[in-house]
Amino acid sequence: MAVSMPGTPQSSSSQGNYRFALGALTSLFFMWGFITCLNDILIPYLKAQFDLNYTEAMLIQFCFFAAYFVMSVPAGVIVHRIGHQKGLVGGLTVAGIGCALFYPAAALHWYPFFLLALFVLASGITLLQVAANPYVAALGTAKTAPARLTLTQGFNALGTTVAPLIGGALILAAVSQATTEAEKTASVQMPYLILAATLFALALVFAWLKLPAIHEQGTRQTAVKTPLTAYPHLLLGAVGIFVYVGGEVAIGSFLVNFIGEPTVMGLPEHEAANYVAYYWGGAMVGRFIGAAVMTRFSPAKVLGVHAIGAVVLVSLAMLSSGKFAMLAILAVGLCNSIMFPTIFSLAIQGMGNDASRGSGLLCLAIVGGAIVPLLQGVLADTIGVQLAFIVPLVCYLYIAFYGFSYRKWYTASNSGLRV
Repeated sequence: MAVSMPGTPQSSSSQGNYRFALGALTSLFFMWGFITCLNDILIPYLKAQFDLNYTEAMLIQFCFFAAYFVMSVPAGVIVHRIGHQKGLVGGLTVAGIGCALFYPAAALHWYPFFLLALFVLASGITLLQVAANPYVAALGTAKTAPARLTLTQGFNALGTTVAPLIGGALILAAVSQATTEAEKTASVQMPYLILAATLFALALVFAWLKLPAIHEQGTRQTAVKTPLTAYPHLLLGAVGIFVYVGGEVAIGSFLVNFIGEPTVMGLPEHEAANYVAYYWGGAMVGRFIGAAVMTRFSPAKVLGVHAIGAVVLVSLAMLSSGKFAMLAILAVGLCNSIMFPTIFSLAIQGMGNDASRGSGLLCLAIVGGAIVPLLQGVLADTIGVQLAFIVPLVCYLYIAFYGFSYRKWYTASNSGLRV
């Protein structure tokens, strides 16, 4: 990707435009991190309001992350046709509509309406991600692209960290103090109306901003394309993205209920929600630490070590009790920190002009966030919440396998680059 702007990329004017555009885009990363993690608070709220079992409650994540699978390809087509900036405006508008739909959903007290609102909201976020990620990569030199992506992902993690604190205070705490059904309804309507207004306001801002236009270079279509099956490290990496997103989302989805278990801490939901921030905050801190570590060690091996750490911590959370179990599951956030960007970059390494198609496959694999939590919900209904964490444990075992065996699969992809 490249930036199409007057003057040279090295000029101070261009650099100022880059910084301004990057700052504006960073706010979007924060917003969709915040909205995504707010689902962890929405799950216990809707579970209690509609008397759902865990399988039914996990339909929240299923509908949200299924949108990534359904809408990723259409979103790519839309962005290609209307441009990245208009894609950002469209994504913000659709996400705002999804948030606004929470008002009638709560008023009608109809669970399927909530699921529809979540799908619309996630569709907007999918469009945002498809438009924003190439923008960040293009705003500067290719050499510094990883640093820019790390910066924006850090703000995304900041959004996931503060969402449980704000959501717990505005939704779960408000519900615990409500004396009428109208007050309980308002407790979920107001936060999402505020989000809708914020997203619509951002859409107006991005429609007004003069952002640098980006275009693709060096991506001439050829008659013959290498099949993606020729890259086993990509295919196994797609499975890695599937299980990673699934495992991370599953843990976050069950944290409030896990901490509330009598064998763990037995806390009420609005108090347990405050601890969810430590899980996502660990991912934020670990992301910056991990970025430094991977400059000195093999990223594949660092990935494997993080995955083994997650396996150990999840095992301890399953087999222990009290505060120790809670701290063990919260610490998994530190291990999660580097997994997504590392798996993603390893999976497309050495693919050359086929990298864009590989990236598309990896984006589709985010649907793991829809499937894995649902599977854990089924197990939670049958064997209990604590033992159901066997699902993310298996996910992390696969990631460890991918990290430690990556060299073999990369070699099998007939690439000569050093791992």
